[in-house]
Amino acid sequence: MKNKIAGVVIAMMMAASSTAAIAADKPAELNVGISTYLSGSASVFGVPAKEGADIIIADMNAKGGIGGIPIKVTYIDEGGGSEKLLSEYRRLAESGTDVMLSAISSGHCGIVAPVAEDLKILNILWDCGTQNALEGKKLKYVVRTQANATTEMIAQVIYLMKVKPDFKTLAIVNQDYAWGRDSRDIFLAALKKFKPDVKVVAEMFPKFGASDFSTEISRLQALRPDVIVSTSWGGDLDNFVRQASQRNLFKNSTFVLSLAESSLERLGKALPEGVIVGARGDHYWQHPETKDDAAHKEFIKKFHDKTNAYPIYSVYHMAQALAGLKAGFEKAIADNKGEWPTTEQAAAAMHDISFKGYGREVTINRPDGQGLEAQLFGITTSSKDHSFKVLKNMMIIPAELVTPPAGVNTFEWIEKNLTADVLKSDKLATF
Repeated sequence: MKNKIAGVVIAMMMAASSTAAIAADKPAELNVGISTYLSGSASVFGVPAKEGADIIIADMNAKGGIGGIPIKVTYIDEGGGSEKLLSEYRRLAESGTDVMLSAISSGHCGIVAPVAEDLKILNILWDCGTQNALEGKKLKYVVRTQANATTEMIAQVIYLMKVKPDFKTLAIVNQDYAWGRDSRDIFLAALKKFKPDVKVVAEMFPKFGASDFSTEISRLQALRPDVIVSTSWGGDLDNFVRQASQRNLFKNSTFVLSLAESSLERLGKALPEGVIVGARGDHYWQHPETKDDAAHKEFIKKFHDKTNAYPIYSVYHMAQALAGLKAGFEKAIADNKGEWPTTEQAAAAMHDISFKGYGREVTINRPDGQGLEAQLFGITTSSKDHSFKVLKNMMIIPAELVTPPAGVNTFEWIEKNLTADVLKSDKLATF
């Protein structure tokens, strides 16, 4: 009899323990921390992302939030540098914040990802590009809701080969930190698979946040490369383009500006026609597949009414991150039979979701938590309706053509799997 009673007690204890493990107390609000550049030269990129987040979160809360729980957001300024970011990140994570969306800078993502694992807080890498943040890793609490440098740079090479295949010389001007170095390495590795004889006449890495590019421009004027590539972004890119335009550098070379979709409106007439522009995903307010979508048009209007500008790709990355967050929690709630999930359950669900911002659907279904995102490229042209350049000859390249599987090194995949056959793929959509 004693054994029977003991068995019942043990069973009840196990059931109680199991219940505790699969349910969390439903909170009054979901506390979300977001890091973005609110100051410095990169704020031209980071502030619009915050403005977009405010619009989207207000709309989400008006519709019931996530699982009936409203979102409360706290922002961290990445412009204060890595030490301050990490201090603020820890403070939020240890004071009840449920989810972090961090970061923009590739250098910052390399810092916060291991900290998120250590603190056991769900972290969405919402914008940074370096593939090293997730490649070869199986992080439990960290996912990325957009592509990485591998996908972006290989897609860019494909577009360049499609629209200007006969160039012989090339120069690179990238910011001197993780993103600039990583993107250079991937771009050149992919380019060598299509054009092994291309001559790289210069590789220049001005300091992140630089405002004077006279040295780089003078050197490029002397070298006159067929193609000039820059993966720089934010105020750095704007300053480089304005100074290059003033000195007529665009007349001698074809420019490939990987992230210039975010600078089109700010640069206005300083950016000439015929420049190849990337959008770090299929992000563009005149997206050829979604520009007439009612939800997209409504968002563009709200954003323009608030900021007097059109949304740029950092805004779209923020939209994807918030859509991914919602999809992940809703999946975790459904998997948990309607109960509010634990952080571990939400993080697990985030590794197996599909969601949509205002472009094509994004999928995360890999143990490394890397999102699969299509890439859009185009060429600048003048518009009778706008005082800034818009894009023509657009192409959307699906992620599956240019993204290595989980666990496969970028450079090994490029060497073994990337061939000229991809240029003939019927999956390359042109507009």
